[in-house]
Amino acid sequence: MRQRIVVVGAGVVGLSIARLLTMYEGLEVHIVEKEADVGWGASRANTALLHAGYDDDPDRYPVRASLCRAGNEMWRRWLRELEVPVRWCGSLVAAIEDYQVDHIYELLERGRRNGVPGLAFLDGDEARRLEPLLSERVRAALWAPTAGVVAVHELLYALAENVVDNGAIIHLRTRVTGIRVESGEVKGVETSRGFIEAEWVINAAGLYADEVSRMAGIDKFEIKPRRGQYILFDKSAEPKPHRIIFPTPTPKTKGVVVVTTTEGNLMLGPTAEDLPIWAKEDYSTSREGLEYVMKEASKLVKQLPPRSAVIRTFAGLRPEPTGGDFIIEAYDDPRGFVNAAGMRSPGLTASPAVAAKVIELMRELGLRLKRRSDWRPYRRRARRPSELSFEEWDKMIGMNANYGRIVCLCEKVTEAEILEAIRRGATTLDGVKYRTRAMAGRCQGAFCRLKVALILARELGVPLWRVTVKGVGSELGLGHIKVLLEEGGDEEG
Repeated sequence: MRQRIVVVGAGVVGLSIARLLTMYEGLEVHIVEKEADVGWGASRANTALLHAGYDDDPDRYPVRASLCRAGNEMWRRWLRELEVPVRWCGSLVAAIEDYQVDHIYELLERGRRNGVPGLAFLDGDEARRLEPLLSERVRAALWAPTAGVVAVHELLYALAENVVDNGAIIHLRTRVTGIRVESGEVKGVETSRGFIEAEWVINAAGLYADEVSRMAGIDKFEIKPRRGQYILFDKSAEPKPHRIIFPTPTPKTKGVVVVTTTEGNLMLGPTAEDLPIWAKEDYSTSREGLEYVMKEASKLVKQLPPRSAVIRTFAGLRPEPTGGDFIIEAYDDPRGFVNAAGMRSPGLTASPAVAAKVIELMRELGLRLKRRSDWRPYRRRARRPSELSFEEWDKMIGMNANYGRIVCLCEKVTEAEILEAIRRGATTLDGVKYRTRAMAGRCQGAFCRLKVALILARELGVPLWRVTVKGVGSELGLGHIKVLLEEGGDEEG
């Protein structure tokens, strides 16, 4: 008899859990997500780092400490299977002041306790040989060769495509409004689109995991939003590092990082601003926050590109749980409810290991698991002509003329790629942007947004004015604005 499992939240943790669940026979996996696409909560706007695992104190945060290193190892296989770009470039934690040098030794010892391989203490000159851009003020550094930076948006879509390919069902634009519990057992979830019956409910709702947990009668923690502001430079901006450069961390944060993304952009950030519990949608940036990012980043490197090369500033929100550690628990009352909550940093890194821990807890509570013989671990990445030689690109045009129609000049994204993104699930401008990088270049869509919107309208069979940036309420609003004045401000005109 098949058992139905509902995963609440289609972020990196929820999708990782779903991926493991689809490996087993007799399970019907549903993922419920309130946004118009997967990965649009806490997973979307972050530093995209796969941490080595030295930072988390095993005495204070034992779950984080154990799962970060394990997740780092698991990603190496998963990213190969899912064909997601990653740079295993290693990271340097830079110490400038005397007391920070002492802290580097502490991090080295902590990392060794956590089982992190390859860690090394370097003096300033040794560190600069690994990363010539490192500031002359840096006196010592911790070298962590297993750290990396990943194409996080591609990762999220790859996970979603893989779980669907293995039979899972993703319910987008579907908000969980309640969890039905009868006689101490989970019976399913109430949603904005109706009731979904289920024997198991796994809460991976990110910033809203505390609210979902309370729906099941588990009121043991709160999730507060911690905002991080970022600065992104154009691909052509120089100089930029090959390694990931961290400052010496504080008890609150790993600090402002200097990193080159997998796409080749220099990125600085984040801040660490604790917001009120009601501010879980506050993605605003501030002059003060961005100035702080620039100031802190400038301490780590010899030179930053000119500010004129900045193409975007943005903010992300991380779920900061009560107590600071991940909350991964399965319950006898209500039986069938599992929390995977409080996935603050290093949640991205740890997510495959979090998923394995969730499966282990469910097995202990009686879920019978037998591996499928037909499970498919592999996902094919969409081809990007801009990454190929002109000869290879020309061959693609010969097979499909749409590869010769460039829609986004900044990122050299073709109409064929946009059509493929729509085929794979994009229904919004952001959905196309994060899948293809159209509108992600220097002009940030000033020249190609309308072209992309026209393609979306044509392929989805909707009028242009119904094309949205990120779902209902974010309609692009293209048209003749003066008509509103000419018709006396009639909203229906």
